[in-house]
Amino acid sequence: MLLDGEAWANRFESFQREAWRLETLPEYRVPQEEQEIRSFLAGERIDPHAYSNEYTDDLKRVRREGKSKGRVHVVTRPLSDYLRYEFMYYLPHAWAGEEIRILDVTGRPNPLEGVQDFWMFDRAEVVLMHYQPDGTQISREVYEGDPAPFIEHQRIAVAESVPFEEYVKGLDA
Repeated sequence: MLLDGEAWANRFESFQREAWRLETLPEYRVPQEEQEIRSFLAGERIDPHAYSNEYTDDLKRVRREGKSKGRVHVVTRPLSDYLRYEFMYYLPHAWAGEEIRILDVTGRPNPLEGVQDFWMFDRAEVVLMHYQPDGTQISREVYEGDPAPFIEHQRIAVAESVPFEEYVKGLDA
């Protein structure tokens, strides 16, 4: 079953404990971000201490309700322009309660080689994220099988990654 619109948005309203994402691409082409990326590449930056939007407000709501939302992003260095742009937003997202981790596979085998992007809700429902090679989203599809392999992918991703803030401190060193 493909998910769009309200059916997709409902997943983020109705999960009971955890919404978790694996990101594997160096770039995601999202039309709504095009102007922001151009501004970023021109040198504009957000103030992470002052930044707030619907997403950070929702992250705070999720935390207040005792739920968690997290992700692991698999990366290689040098970071793409898109990842540098995305990282600018990861800091206020982490401060708002999202558990963001980075799995840097530069110079080492990727323990999740061949695993595609997905969202997992309450370790019970998996939504496969389908993309074109350039990062343009094609579709979202509810996975009809056993979620056990995705629970294992999550375990590996978390075990092999580091918290976002720790990762970026290492980049500055």
